[in-house]
Order: sequence, then C-alpha cells, then structure tokens
Amino acid sequence: MRPAVLFILVTVTLDSMGIGLIIPVMPDLIQEVQGTGLSKAALWGGVLSTSFAVMQFLFGPIIGGLSDRYGRRPVLLVSLVVMALDYLVMAVAGSIFLLLAGRIVGGITAATQSTANAYMADISGPEDRAANFGLIGAAFGIGFVLGPLLGGLLAEYGTRAPFYAAAVLAALNAVFGYFVLRETVTDAIRRPFRWSRANPLGSVRQLSSLPGVGPLLAVYFLYQVAFMVYPAVWSFFGKERFGWDPATIGLSLALFGVMMAIVQGGLIRWVLRLLGERGTVLYGHVFDIAAFLALAFVTSGTVALILTPLAALAAVITPALQGIMSKAVGQDAQGELQGALTSATALAMILSPMMMTSVFASFTADAAPLYLPGAPFILSAVLMALGLIVFLGFKPAADTVEKAG
Repeated sequence: MRPAVLFILVTVTLDSMGIGLIIPVMPDLIQEVQGTGLSKAALWGGVLSTSFAVMQFLFGPIIGGLSDRYGRRPVLLVSLVVMALDYLVMAVAGSIFLLLAGRIVGGITAATQSTANAYMADISGPEDRAANFGLIGAAFGIGFVLGPLLGGLLAEYGTRAPFYAAAVLAALNAVFGYFVLRETVTDAIRRPFRWSRANPLGSVRQLSSLPGVGPLLAVYFLYQVAFMVYPAVWSFFGKERFGWDPATIGLSLALFGVMMAIVQGGLIRWVLRLLGERGTVLYGHVFDIAAFLALAFVTSGTVALILTPLAALAAVITPALQGIMSKAVGQDAQGELQGALTSATALAMILSPMMMTSVFASFTADAAPLYLPGAPFILSAVLMALGLIVFLGFKPAADTVEKAG
C-alpha cells in the first residue's frame, strides 16, 4: 500500500474515532465539570453529540470545496493540526462550555472525510473508485470499533486520558502526512471556491442538477438514516430485549465494526466484479431489508449476536453508490461531491437518533399498544425499501463518466 493512501486511511480512522472516543467517559466527564447528576449529564451529552454532527453537516461541503480550490494536502494537514490542538483543549477543559466549543471544532475537523474521499477519487481510475471508496469505508469501520474501545480502556487512567491519546495520534499522523502526501489537485482541475456552492443546500442543489445524481443522493441519504439505527438505539435495544450488559453491547458493536471493515476493505472488490456497481447497490438493499426485519423480531440474544456481524454484509452500498456518483461529476468537483455526501451523513446523524429513539420509546413504554423493542429496525427496513424503489427508477446516463462538470 502506498504511504499516501495509508495516511488517508489513518485520517479517516481518526475522524471516525472522534465520534466514539469520548462516549465511555462522557457521563463521568460531564458530571466532573458540571457537578450535576446523571440525568442532566445525559442532556448535555446529547447537546455535545448533536453539535458535533451539525458542524459536520455544515462544513462538509465547505472543506470539500476548499480542497477543490487549494488542494487536498493543505486542507488535510491543517485539519489534523487543529484536531490535535482541539483534543488538548478538551483534555484540560474545566467547564461544559469549553467542552461544547471543543466538540464544535472537532466536528469541523472531522468533516475532512470528504477531502479524503476526493483524494482517493483523484488517484483512482473510474473503474477502481468504488473499490477504493470501500477502503475508506473500512477505515471508518475500524475507527467505529477503536473509538469506544480505546476510550473505555484509557478511562482507567482518568476521564482526560482519551483526549491526550487522540491528540498524540492526530499530531503524529499530521507529521506522517507532511512527508508522504503529495498534492493531486492540478491547475487543470482546480476550481474556484464559491460560497453559493459551499453550503450544504447549495452543494446539493448544484450536484442534483447533474444527470442522475439527484436520485442517488436521495438513496444515499435514506441509507444513512436507516443505518444510524445502530448507534442510536442498539444499546437500549440490547438491554431491553436481551438484558445485555455494557460489555456484551460493546462486543456486539465491535463485531459489527470488524465485519464492516472486512466487507468494505476486501469483500466489496469481489462483489463489484461479480455484480457490478448497480447490482452491488441492489444486493445491499435487499440484504439490509432482510437483516433489519430479522433483528426487529429476534428474541434470542445469541441469535442477535450472530446476526449482528452478518448485517454488516450489506455495507457494500455506500462505496458502490459513491463510485457511481463520482463518475457522474467532473474531475474538478470530486471534493464538492464528497462534501455533499459528508453533509448528508451528518444530517442523518442529526435526524435519525431522534426518530429511532422516539419509535423505541413508543413501543417499549408501559402504555405502548404493542410491545416491540425492535420497532426502529422495521422503520429502517421501510427506509431501505424506499431507497430501493428510488434506485430501481434510476437509469444511469451512458455519457456521464468523467464528462460532467
């Protein structure tokens, strides 16, 4: 593997880790700085998580657009340096508002996944992009596993230890990138930065005007909302349905993350060769609908643990969709595309938890007309079915590859 590609994958892993790294220490940390009980700490925890996702939503297109104008290298390196400094600030924060400021800055710096995807598009041929986007997905999956795991292990050394460790990792990766990352944006593909296209709505509107991209953005967003059922309600679902303790819940999420990394890092190449990009998206939707429905009605914790990693076999959808859309936009708009996708993911992270937890509460309350802890997974299956219908109606234009923009 080329050193520059390794740097990109480590960067995405760090972005992903930033989401889950503080989860294990968050209750104790907020109580520590606020001096409040657990219920109020939970409310502040929701504010911190939402602020992180909102910043990713707002800044994904901005950072992607900046990388189209000024290059991938400076955007990635500056973001890593700021990320390291941000973790240091959070490590010494003595007030909830400083923690909130840290999460806001952290959400901005973690929006560089759009630039990482754009870099991967720059160095890949059209036929290889979907598979290489799978490597990005695998790195995200690894971060999804390592974040909570590392945060939980380091919590033994205090609530601030995970932040110091994350600061060191970000700084070391910045140094590594300084020496190995070459610039891929040339004058031939450099695009002026415009605020009208750098905001989430402007970016989506611009990209939706390209042939066939609008429906695919809708499919991508529906998938992300459905997928967020796992971080939104999995711990509550496991405890309510099977009586799982935190260790078992952590194990199940680790199994899912590891399998997702295997699927997107390796298995997807075989699936793409066998089914093609369109067939891969179709397979992923059908498999995910079946997996969500199975999880909705399973009553055995052992069976659920078996189903959890199997559900990750549908993780081929994202890189295949990215591959199709990347071919439909010009080489000078790869950063803009990936920024729009980052915003779509962040918007799903904002909306989905509210939807999924509300459905879970409605079907597990004492006055619930029907007791069904797995109801959120039925909602996810419905969203996937809607996405499948939209995708079946999508007909790719034969002349969009590398010509649009």
